[in-house]
Amino acid sequence: MEPNKFMEAYADEKAYPPIKVCGQNRMYASAMLTNMASCNSELSAVTLYVYNSMVTRQAWEKASDCFHGISIVEMHHLDIFGQLALMLGANPRYCSRYNNRMMYWNAGCNTYTMDLPMLIKNAIAGENKAIEQYYQQTRWIKDPCIAEILKRIIMDEERHIAIFHHLAEELN
Repeated sequence: MEPNKFMEAYADEKAYPPIKVCGQNRMYASAMLTNMASCNSELSAVTLYVYNSMVTRQAWEKASDCFHGISIVEMHHLDIFGQLALMLGANPRYCSRYNNRMMYWNAGCNTYTMDLPMLIKNAIAGENKAIEQYYQQTRWIKDPCIAEILKRIIMDEERHIAIFHHLAEELN
């Protein structure tokens, strides 16, 4: 499947707003780094979904394809948050601020399982955490450009949850 076909199948159909900011802001940049590369981040989602795609390929090809396609959408989100972090004045490294220190992302952020129901349960939980994080950010970030991007990304995450629920129903 071509990359834009993945976007059509696994992303909301609404266009993304332009990637721009009203001005540099260190607090907003830190939030974008968190969205990029904390344990609850787009980088975590990308790596986990690629893993999930690999371990489900033999047992359940449809789920494998879904995880792969959704990982591509999450890569797009990762790129968006990286661009925003850069525009806001941060170096878009794969790290986030934790206890006033910069912590680099590592693969230990993910929960690795080969149990199909648990894979889906973890994916739904991760998407819900991301949605809550982005909603919280829309409440305190006063830059309307960033808030609109966050709202648009939330739409994709909601679509992913619907896909994962559908897979869970098929599994039962």
